[in-house]
Amino acid sequence: MDAELPKAPAVRPATGWEDAVALTGFILVAVGQASNQVLARGLAGSVPPFSLAFFRWSIIAIGLAPFAIAAVRDGKIPLAQNLWPILAAGFLGMFLCGGPVYIAGITTTAIHIALIFALSPIMVFLISAALGIEHIGPLQWLGTALALAGALLIVSGGHLATLTQSSAAWGDLLVVLAMLGWSGYTLMQSRVAPRASLLARVSLFSAAGALCSLPPAIREMWATPAEVFNARAFEAYVFAGLVPGLIAYAGFAWLGARFGSVRTSLVLYVAPIASALLSWIILGEPPKLIHLIGGLLILGGVWASLRK
Repeated sequence: MDAELPKAPAVRPATGWEDAVALTGFILVAVGQASNQVLARGLAGSVPPFSLAFFRWSIIAIGLAPFAIAAVRDGKIPLAQNLWPILAAGFLGMFLCGGPVYIAGITTTAIHIALIFALSPIMVFLISAALGIEHIGPLQWLGTALALAGALLIVSGGHLATLTQSSAAWGDLLVVLAMLGWSGYTLMQSRVAPRASLLARVSLFSAAGALCSLPPAIREMWATPAEVFNARAFEAYVFAGLVPGLIAYAGFAWLGARFGSVRTSLVLYVAPIASALLSWIILGEPPKLIHLIGGLLILGGVWASLRK
């Protein structure tokens, strides 16, 4: 969700209410984001992953379609010139962050998923530096090293042999793949039809993600129709499409327009905390000491890497 924010000038609420509104908004958006990670773990493979991803992205694409239609009609999204970039962004940010994450939830925890995804700003920074877009200074190198050390600590559980011997590590590696996809999406999406609003572009990216998820989803529908089409699965589709989907994206866009991108970036630090609390309350999986240490290293490293 660390996508580019809308370009609209920030409108500040009345003095005295600003901090309360911002804090409430940050918490709600963070909880919305974290709910998808808890959903992935809570379902634990009971709902076919690519069907869940397909219906989730379809709901988001349809729900935000009015923004996309208006942007296309106004010429802010020339579809002919942006078709392949939209498909690429949808593949990176939606397909790779859909089914693979739900598969990972079978063997890894919601806290792991959240903390690994918290590395995304580091990856974006490193890719930008490799492309000559950003310059890496001593503080940024330190932050990068701290964040990567924290991620390695969490994925390995403190034992490097875990990376090759534990089946749980493969779930974490799937999340790493998804996080890398999200990092590529973050860099790319702001360059696709930049004149259009965030929500208009997310609608098209979600449609592309749904399209990419459709072939494996059809396979699941054919092989296990009873698991795809039932009340529990339907509830999961609706929840995933609305809470960590439409509501979270709309809330993030509203925060960006209201408070600016710098303050809205605080969601990056709140989301792992929200995931840990929800995981504890809903799934009965409290954070362990290694999560606290690794999380502090990751979030501290992200904070340092984003300093100029």
